[in-house]
Amino acid sequence: MSEAVAEAAGEAGSPEPGAGSGILRVFGRQMKLCRIRAGMERAEVGARTGYSPSTITSYELGRRIPPSRFIDAVDDLLDAGGLLKEMKGEVARAQYPPFFRDAAQLEAEAVELHVYDTHVVNGLLQTEEYARAVFTMRRPLLDEETIEQRVSARMLRQEILARWPAPLVSFVIEEAVLRRPVGGAEVHRGQLKQILLVGQKRNVEIQVMPLRREDHAGLAGPFTLIETKAGGRIAYAEVQKSSHLYTDRPPVRELEAQYGIIRAQALTPRESMSFIEGLLGES
Repeated sequence: MSEAVAEAAGEAGSPEPGAGSGILRVFGRQMKLCRIRAGMERAEVGARTGYSPSTITSYELGRRIPPSRFIDAVDDLLDAGGLLKEMKGEVARAQYPPFFRDAAQLEAEAVELHVYDTHVVNGLLQTEEYARAVFTMRRPLLDEETIEQRVSARMLRQEILARWPAPLVSFVIEEAVLRRPVGGAEVHRGQLKQILLVGQKRNVEIQVMPLRREDHAGLAGPFTLIETKAGGRIAYAEVQKSSHLYTDRPPVRELEAQYGIIRAQALTPRESMSFIEGLLGES
């Protein structure tokens, strides 16, 4: 198939929502110009970087999100002088749904994160299998390529837990979340084990909010508190495909107070680990 035909076929495809615009199209155009200047066909670029010609076409059309390692390799291969590498940060942001991109950047740079979850295990704690099950169940349906991109992006987010200096991270998880066997019994067991493993980190505290609690300050829904290196305090709340970052002190202070009460009402971290071990024994 000629490049012109391949490109026409690519344009006729159904791109991931939001992926075929903005920084991805800019990156794709710049990559194509660099490739043409270097006198290379897509097949040669693919062969020398370990990707198929169709994948190279998708990158140039802004239909797929190129991984960081590919950007490094193709910049060197095409002698782009760092032009493509310079866009790595913005390209990485495109891995996430538009409503989460700003929060993802703040999360990656945070010195403290405090999370209250009510429906699913937080993305920072998810196993790859659990994450894939979550995205597979999404409605409207996501295509397989988008699912794999989202899973990969979710796994990359978890690097914050191994970063040094280590951020201080705490989670309060509703008991119902831990009992729901998302993905089936084996995926569920693997997810419980993962939570226990992460809970052993010195910079992480995990608490469970029992179903039998009569007093509960978190009935308004999930949220995340973020403290930045500069000392800024931000709150993030999300529902369906809408999200909001709170930066003004009054609403952030209210959620900080709410989180403190939620933690006081939940099981202690040690009690929570024992509780999750009990669930693992039941599963």
